[in-house]
Amino acid sequence: MNSNFNILKTAQESIKNQGEAILNLSNFIDSDFENSVKAIHAINGRVIVTGVGKSALIGKKIVATFNSTGTPAIFMHAAEAVHGDLGIVQDNDIVILISKSGNTSEIKTLVPFLKKIKVILIAISSDKSSFLGSNSDFFLKSFIKKEACPNNLAPTTSTTAQLVIGDALAICLSELNGFKKNDFARYHPGGSLGKELHLKVKEIILKNKKPSVKEKDNLTTIINEISNKMLGATAITNNNKAVGIITDGDLRRFLSSGKEMNTVSAKYFMSKIPKTINSETLASEALLIMNKNKITQLIVQDNDNYIGIIHLHNILNEGLS
Repeated sequence: MNSNFNILKTAQESIKNQGEAILNLSNFIDSDFENSVKAIHAINGRVIVTGVGKSALIGKKIVATFNSTGTPAIFMHAAEAVHGDLGIVQDNDIVILISKSGNTSEIKTLVPFLKKIKVILIAISSDKSSFLGSNSDFFLKSFIKKEACPNNLAPTTSTTAQLVIGDALAICLSELNGFKKNDFARYHPGGSLGKELHLKVKEIILKNKKPSVKEKDNLTTIINEISNKMLGATAITNNNKAVGIITDGDLRRFLSSGKEMNTVSAKYFMSKIPKTINSETLASEALLIMNKNKITQLIVQDNDNYIGIIHLHNILNEGLS
């Protein structure tokens, strides 16, 4: 092990190298970039992204970003394309080719066949005078001065630059397509992100019990209801409308006050203006309301019809935070 090697310094230099390279990319955004966005937006087909090696891995990520932001895309490995996968490409598609040098043997083999199909070719590469740059319809420059690799060999900064160019394309297309949060939600139904965008309060409280007492009910009834329904609170209802709430915190404060307990009813110490939400509300919005008001329960009520109570733990258990 090199005794002079400084891990923290090397990491900082790597980050600085890539950060400066990314910022410099803005100097390369020109009419070719603008025309690429317009061309992709105008097609009826898909975006085909291709490359080899590390550029292929970046291509897969760009495809994922396109698809999740409303631009249909598919990945095609450049080496496999000339062994049958070229059938993926149709006349109304656009092909984005990613290559640092623009002169790899796979790209040189593939490009002539793509030109025969007469699809639009967009290059993401460092050198416009390269084979790829010379044979593309639009050239998106991803030039970097040096890789983060100390030997200037391993694709590091160059692949980061390629990814950033791809992301910039996807974001511009997203804006041009008027892609909104609801559109994004359609493509992300799974995981915590999907739940944040889809999961509604009514879906969470299905398994919850429905604590409820009347204004005239005594302390014993209130305690039993809160304990049995296990949500740390109970609604006070009148004709199935929640007119108040009593939490376990309210109970503790009342019991420690020393006031007469034998004759007290729910009406005496309930909170008369409870925080309520509609059952169609997103769980993520319910969480925001709880955090803002520093509470752990919300009454769920639709058109003055008491549905139940949602607890903070219900939401956290779904992976939202």
